[in-house]
Amino acid sequence: MTPQDMEARIVRYGELQPCKTAFIDAHTPGSDQKENFTIIGGGVSESADQHVHITEPHGFNIGAAGQPPNCRNSLHNHRTAEVFFVLKGRWRFFWGRWGDAGEVVLEEGDIINIPTNLFRGFENIGTDYGMIMAVLGGDDAGGGVLWAPQVIEDAKAHGLVLGDNGKLYDSKKGQTLPEGVKPMPLLTDAELAEIPEPSAKEVVGGYVRRYWDLVSIAGKKPAKVIGENGVIRDKPGFEIDFITRASASEEKHSHDKPSVLMPVKGHWRIDWDGGHAILAPGDTMSVPENLAHSAVPSMSGEASMYHVVATGDPAGATWKG
Repeated sequence: MTPQDMEARIVRYGELQPCKTAFIDAHTPGSDQKENFTIIGGGVSESADQHVHITEPHGFNIGAAGQPPNCRNSLHNHRTAEVFFVLKGRWRFFWGRWGDAGEVVLEEGDIINIPTNLFRGFENIGTDYGMIMAVLGGDDAGGGVLWAPQVIEDAKAHGLVLGDNGKLYDSKKGQTLPEGVKPMPLLTDAELAEIPEPSAKEVVGGYVRRYWDLVSIAGKKPAKVIGENGVIRDKPGFEIDFITRASASEEKHSHDKPSVLMPVKGHWRIDWDGGHAILAPGDTMSVPENLAHSAVPSMSGEASMYHVVATGDPAGATWKG
């Protein structure tokens, strides 16, 4: 595969195209400055303005959220896996019907595998613009997002209405629901009662791993972060490994499904038969199935990356509580 072919499979951090109207809370004060990025796959954006960088199905979606300080993503629910790692900044993740069942603060490199069927939100509590990278289960990412009722009501008060077709309509732009399309119904009290609210101890203990803990266990081989035999034991439809300078190898390997490389720290040289490329933190590289490749740091200093590959497992519920 030529370098030109592979460059088309690399989304550089500096070339990411944001969407500021991706979700229903795009006009809601406190959430109206967030940027959504869809890197691989269609994601769960509700806006026709969302740019998709790589459309090829991988068995999962890769996205990102960029937010200035004190900006938050409102409470929502997914039926498939949602994994985040912090690329830049300091972030507070919270969950529950009203966002008060539990919370955890994550630093750069930390990762959280948020259990499905929970209302969750997140907020940049750092001092600068922050970025979190996301992996969503399945090629269709579950077909959308379920919003907490108060989020839908707040959005309507600021001009945005979500149709039952999963599309947003902005009354500030003169848009109205098309004929035959009704507003997205609010979840009933009975439906809300079926959504669990685990404690911080339950979520943090089972679904959060700290960057420096992963560095310590990624000795001579990569650490299995999420997988049937991972430090987070789960089968969300993909596996995630953590690679450091100490665990990187120049020996080429391949996978029978497309895989994705996402540097966290340092610069990485990716070699394959036919060429090589250099990745920096925030870059995302899709490696074709059955292509032999290797990844090693290209400069001295701290170096780490996350590696994602589909497993074919159903991207079903992860919460066992």
